[in-house]
Amino acid sequence: MITIMYLVLTALLALNVSAEIFNAFKLVNKGLEKSNEVLDRQNSRIPDKVKQLAEKDPETYGEYADRVDDIVKTGDEFVTYVETVWDTLVRDAGGYIEKDGKKALKNKKNKDATTRLLVDKGKGEELKEKIIQARADFLDFIEPEEREAFESKIALEVDDKSWKEAKQKESWADFNFRQMPIGAVQPILTKFKNDAKATESAVLNHYLEKVGGEDVVFDKFQVVSAPEKSYIVTGDTYKSNIFLGAASDNVDDLRIAVNGRALNVEDGVAEYTARASSTGIKKYTASISFKNPVNDEETQVERQFEYEVGERSVSVSADKMNVFYIGVDNPVTISAAGVSSNELNVSTGDGISIQSKGGSSYMVIAKKPGTSTVNVSGGGLPPTSKEFRVKRIPDPVPKLSGKRGGGIPNGVFRAQLGLIADLEDFDFEARCEIQGFTLVRVARRQDPESAVNSGGRFSAAAQQLVNKAAPGDRYFFEGIKARCPGDVAGRNVGSMTFLIR
Repeated sequence: MITIMYLVLTALLALNVSAEIFNAFKLVNKGLEKSNEVLDRQNSRIPDKVKQLAEKDPETYGEYADRVDDIVKTGDEFVTYVETVWDTLVRDAGGYIEKDGKKALKNKKNKDATTRLLVDKGKGEELKEKIIQARADFLDFIEPEEREAFESKIALEVDDKSWKEAKQKESWADFNFRQMPIGAVQPILTKFKNDAKATESAVLNHYLEKVGGEDVVFDKFQVVSAPEKSYIVTGDTYKSNIFLGAASDNVDDLRIAVNGRALNVEDGVAEYTARASSTGIKKYTASISFKNPVNDEETQVERQFEYEVGERSVSVSADKMNVFYIGVDNPVTISAAGVSSNELNVSTGDGISIQSKGGSSYMVIAKKPGTSTVNVSGGGLPPTSKEFRVKRIPDPVPKLSGKRGGGIPNGVFRAQLGLIADLEDFDFEARCEIQGFTLVRVARRQDPESAVNSGGRFSAAAQQLVNKAAPGDRYFFEGIKARCPGDVAGRNVGSMTFLIR
């Protein structure tokens, strides 16, 4: 069961994390938590049973009774460690909030906390070592001559191969957790807890068998559906494994059906497939019939499941506004529903270029005004182009002492050092420079005086005119030119008039 659940999670994580599939992560985590509850109930009964059976021959079976509590302790310590990692991660990401009367993650899409704690600070590699150590500790409870055969029964293990085959992944933690939303990390950690509990169950049942008992059977059952994807697109095939949760070897004559159609059962698992021909929420009912090992009676359980079918689509959005500006970096997010980011091919039309920043993040560099396109394909997505406008940075506003003209106190005016070019309400990191202007002083009953100034700071000639300022004088800043990033030449940004008070 755990292996199938892990495949489900892996398939989900291969998708770009979007609002549509966060519910899938939640459903997988909920299913794992229910499985953990069943395992906890099972594991809590076995130690006493082992001790009881060992009393019939303490000399032969005493060692099993003596070590059974240590098996439980090994599992509990690992689970506690994983829960501590989760609590730390949640706290770092902002904690929980009350939603509809229930506790929910405040920032389920937070990726920075996951990367910082589990990758950059090494907590993920520490988790890996804990998994390896716990696996070794569980194996130590098995007789040396039986360990090799028993290893296949241990669910708790580290996949140390996939990350080495992946591109640009430096470690197991980097492969599993970098830029992973905290809402997606939760079922991964729950799965590791599930592995530990399942491994603990396997070792405990091994001891129970050694002292002459039988594998524990369950008196409560749950139908489980483990889909490869809970969100698919038209043209895809929905595939799910239907099986009996908490099943044991004592379950005989297992029969599985979906919407009344019998499925082929192998090793307690049946695969259900359905072709996606239309969009929307799809529902189906799975039923399992079996002979209850507790009371030897014929039993049937069933449950309804659902999945969502959507259209393939592509989204290209400028992170700050729907336009690319020349001379600045334009951050862009590119994703396609149902398609992994590493399967996308992204290119651009004339006038712009694009650079990948990892995952769905890109940076567009605009070169000339007009229009251009961002082109996306790959992963089964038909070639799609989105048109964008390419513009120069808007004209900056010349200012003196934060003002664009009008009355100004004599002392304030004479204290200024020059003009600045202000990009009002422009969200990008950019700075424009004043290239020059002509300053004209008109005093009462005097001829106008002027000075040509290069740059934004007052030259010596301009400063002399500024120092002459007296109440009633008028100062004209004419032919103001400014140059912004990406400009080939300066641009005329108007004039200003100040009356000295």
